[in-house]
Amino acid sequence: MAVTIKDVAAKCGLSISTVSKAFNNYADISAATREAVQRAAKEIGYFPNAIARTLKTNRSFNLGVLFQEERGTGLTHSFFAAVLQAFKTESEKRGYDITFINHNIGWNGMTYLEHCQYRNVDGVCVVCASFYAPEVIALVNSDIPVVTIDHAFANRSCVLSENLEGMQALVNYAASLGHRRIAYVHGQKASVTEKRITGYYRGLEANGIEPKADYLLASTYASPEAGAEAFRQLMALPEPPTCILLPDDHAALGALDAAAEMGLRVPGDVSIAGFDESRLAALTRPRLTTVSQDAAGMGRRAAQLLIERIENPRTAGSETGLIPTRLIKGESIGAVAAQ
Repeated sequence: MAVTIKDVAAKCGLSISTVSKAFNNYADISAATREAVQRAAKEIGYFPNAIARTLKTNRSFNLGVLFQEERGTGLTHSFFAAVLQAFKTESEKRGYDITFINHNIGWNGMTYLEHCQYRNVDGVCVVCASFYAPEVIALVNSDIPVVTIDHAFANRSCVLSENLEGMQALVNYAASLGHRRIAYVHGQKASVTEKRITGYYRGLEANGIEPKADYLLASTYASPEAGAEAFRQLMALPEPPTCILLPDDHAALGALDAAAEMGLRVPGDVSIAGFDESRLAALTRPRLTTVSQDAAGMGRRAAQLLIERIENPRTAGSETGLIPTRLIKGESIGAVAAQ
């Protein structure tokens, strides 16, 4: 005979309505009662019926995740993998499942919005995507609750790493060691890129350094090959920089390799820094100077903001969660004589 919610209620000594509220995460049920109900259900082998719960609450307890990483590294990307893992852990703790959103479902091509409607998700976290694409904008402008990572839309919650402040701190650190010829290789067009470029210019201005147009170079994220090429291009200038800031740690690894191929000592001949504090940064020699982003904190906060919006639509506003960055002083930036 199948175990029912009535059996759980009898096991706990509670009413069926209280047990039902506990399973559906009602705010008027205490954490102790919820834990007692979950413990009793596990002991007698009861599992709430997902379809019945959806009909009762008009919610699927399913969150969509839009993750379209252009470089093709997918879930192996160290930064986004940490964001996604924290988002998943926090969501599951709150009783939600995860569905990845795309537009290639078997034979049937769908827009992101159509896939969200097809899967009946309660909300969506846009972790990585082309935020300016019409398909993404259509999703953001729909009635589905949305939270974004590192990009802000009007009237939508977002989680932002302090990219501007992190880049400015990196420039300040290089300037404090005597560098005046500081170049920045930035990634492709995105809100993150714009913030970091602003931080770069603010850092130069704060230290009385006149910016040079050929010291700001467009490249791409997460590409050691692109980082190496940008490094070679900058070092070929008539007056090469003494310090080169790369878009991320993967690009910085490429720059370190290019420096070695050119017979340049880091930081003796030229200083190099990255961004993101990937696991690789601590393994380089010299140890890479970088800026640490709290990827886990970003994923966790995104889940909290999205679920708050779903569960309390009348009181949850469009909030911005700012996650601090931290300068990691490695060995790849060294002091230079006054220029």
